[in-house]
Amino acid sequence: MNVTRTQIVKIGNSRGIRIPKVLLEQVGFGSEVEIAIQNGQLIIRSAEKPRKGWAEQFKAMAAQGDDKLLDEQVSANFDKDEWEW
Repeated sequence: MNVTRTQIVKIGNSRGIRIPKVLLEQVGFGSEVEIAIQNGQLIIRSAEKPRKGWAEQFKAMAAQGDDKLLDEQVSANFDKDEWEW
């Protein structure tokens, strides 16, 4: 694991850190991130949606006829009696 030290700087009433360009390039962050606290650690992760672009890919699959179910459909009593839409 690469470790880089940086300073916490004052930004108005808040504080911030400068993230070196080389680290930003390695993680591929865009212009927005999510920040969370987990087990006493500050976690910074991309705000990009992990399934971004999937809708377009599914449309392309459908256009090519490559969106068929591989398993046969199975019906259960739960589907008929208990499931609510």
